[in-house]
Amino acid sequence: MGLLRGVARTAVVAGTATAVSNRVSRRQANRWSQQAEAQAYEQQQQAASYAPPPPAPAPAPAAPAAPAATESDTLEQLTKLGQLKAAGVLTEEEFAAQKAKILG
Repeated sequence: MGLLRGVARTAVVAGTATAVSNRVSRRQANRWSQQAEAQAYEQQQQAASYAPPPPAPAPAPAAPAAPAATESDTLEQLTKLGQLKAAGVLTEEEFAAQKAKILG
């Protein structure tokens, strides 16, 4: 009977330790996500507070058309765009507009 109690006690202690560890991990992850959201919000506010650039004086003569972007350039641009969206810098609408612009 003593061995069974020892095993049961060990199981209870291990289960409690696991539950506490999981709770601490969840709380820490929530805290980190809140900090990341706060930083993203501050960056958006700072970006919005900058004054828009002055209007261009006059349009320059039309430059020759740029060569078509290669497939790897397009893929690289889309990858960067996806990373910005995943980081929370771009909204879904901004992402869609930029994606359409890149894909032509």
